[in-house]
Amino acid sequence: MTAILATTALHGYASPEKAQILRSFFKTGPGQYGEGDIFIGVTVPHTRLTAKAFSTLPLTEARKLLHSPVHEERLLALLILIMQYKNSDLHDQEKIISLYLDNTARINNWDLVDLSAPKLLGEHLVDRSRKILGRLARSTMLWERRIAIVSTLAFIRRGQLAETFNLADKLLTDREDLIHKATGWMLREAGKRNQHALEDYLRPRYQKMPRTMLRYAIERFAERKRQEYLK
Repeated sequence: MTAILATTALHGYASPEKAQILRSFFKTGPGQYGEGDIFIGVTVPHTRLTAKAFSTLPLTEARKLLHSPVHEERLLALLILIMQYKNSDLHDQEKIISLYLDNTARINNWDLVDLSAPKLLGEHLVDRSRKILGRLARSTMLWERRIAIVSTLAFIRRGQLAETFNLADKLLTDREDLIHKATGWMLREAGKRNQHALEDYLRPRYQKMPRTMLRYAIERFAERKRQEYLK
């Protein structure tokens, strides 16, 4: 199996009409967060089908996909890595995570981060030191900061909320709307597990939180309580 064969299979699902919609949806215009990204118009279900067919692609070939200028090819690489991680031993899992962390610059849109961070880095760190998340949260790279906070979804699903609150503190003054949304999303997910813990976190902070972050965090609160926070 090679990256070339995988891309040939993927391009078989391409649609110029869908590509135009995706370019607009993922903000690829000048000065936007996805500036210059190339889309060929392949849906996520079709990308998953291709990933399943190439799930044993060698890591060296997956890396080639991850370095493609085509968005769907990078997504394909990440889906393959997720499949391989689930079925690998500890030694190979370490290789996959090293590849992931060495190429964060190629995980450069919110869908790529959100699909991969919890299932790769988050899962890997469940029973390991999480210091790397603090470093990523302090990164000058938007996508590394988003990887840090979204990775904590793997912990939240296990009822472990402390790391989410810890990283949210580091991102409270972040200037990027995509970080406000991601952090608010993770806080909301934490609140699903324990609303009291979320409210304990919010009370001393909500007045200085970015408005978008707060709105996302309290989205599932009862309307009266939600309005109290918003006021």
